Amino acid sequence: MKVAIAGGGIGGLVTALMLHGAGVEVTVYEAVPEPRPLGVGINLLPHAVRELHRLRLLERLLPLGVATEELAYSNRHGQFVWREPRGVEAGYPVPQISIHRGKLQMALLEITRERLGEDAVKTGRKVTGFVPDSAGSIRFHLEDSVTGRSYDEKADVLVGADGIHSAIRAQLHPGDGTPRWSGELMWRGTTVAPPFLTGKSMTLIGTRGRKVVAYPLSAPDAQGNALINWIAVLDNTAQKLPGVEDWNRPGRLQDFLPEFESWSFPWLDVVELMRQSEGTYVFPMIDRDPLPSWTSGRTTLLGDAAHAMYPVGSNGASQAILDARALTRALLEESDPGVALACYEQERLPATAAVVTANRNQGAARILDLAEERAPDGFDDIASVFAPGERESIAADYQRVAGFTPAGLGAGGRPGQ
Repeated sequence: MKVAIAGGGIGGLVTALMLHGAGVEVTVYEAVPEPRPLGVGINLLPHAVRELHRLRLLERLLPLGVATEELAYSNRHGQFVWREPRGVEAGYPVPQISIHRGKLQMALLEITRERLGEDAVKTGRKVTGFVPDSAGSIRFHLEDSVTGRSYDEKADVLVGADGIHSAIRAQLHPGDGTPRWSGELMWRGTTVAPPFLTGKSMTLIGTRGRKVVAYPLSAPDAQGNALINWIAVLDNTAQKLPGVEDWNRPGRLQDFLPEFESWSFPWLDVVELMRQSEGTYVFPMIDRDPLPSWTSGRTTLLGDAAHAMYPVGSNGASQAILDARALTRALLEESDPGVALACYEQERLPATAAVVTANRNQGAARILDLAEERAPDGFDDIASVFAPGERESIAADYQRVAGFTPAGLGAGGRPGQ
């Protein structure tokens, strides 16, 4: 069997590694001529890290990031609303990893070429469409990103892992429309600064429409400083959604910093963290509505092409990795590729649609919205703001929807506070 993957991002490369490990011939077609380590920080949750560990990747990837130990929710006064252990600290058999997206992608690209050969990842090749072949295979159209030359290739299976603006998705669902905007803009940056709380903590501060997320991407250096990834989120519904060409543009501190001027706490100076940033980029918070199907014959979707979701709950890359495992398993278990893709879709489409919906409702970060609604001026005792077990239930519900409950991964788990 020969599988072609459109897109050399995290989902596409992990899928290639899994298929190769299962003895399947696979080629990745990436539109960018020379991939570079772009982007900012992301988190890989334990259920995704388990799959990377099975691929013998953990020893290569973990030194590039941080094994996250804690998730801490705080209100805009700097008071802790909820804290819970994460990764190994929560009893999982593998860590949660905070890592720079670009470093992760470049490492996966290097490993894919090592294991599959240099020609297994063809850069500067954009998949623009496909047609079923009379012999049962798939003929797909390619465009050389440098010369503009168009030509066709064939495969037994075509996987569209070509991102939120997927050409494969557009052909499968021509009436799908444009991405859905939450009304919020995100300013993202990295700053060399002292780590906070445990030193390996991830924090969410504020509420929907006015929130900051921060976590380290590296171990401390000789001066005790680490590379801290931060995200500032503000409601911007009064403005129009920026054009696609402006979705990754330099941001200006004056456009968002005044909203957070009072956010300097004993455990983290948010304002100073932003002011000392090495650079700032602004993105709209967007997703796509869940599709009725991902598959047509021997063509299917994976990752953001299938289920682009708000970056809430650290689930985008993690869900793509789970897609890769499910697709590989289905292709091994079913002799008919069309049946295999249908089984893959049946497993993953409803699961990811549930995560898309949960993220639109803020996931477990709903705890912060409830705290603001009930105690806008802060509190003396968080136990007076929530009913017994309420915060634990909200956090556990999101873990269940996203598929990383401690019990599901064979972990004991430790409660939060």
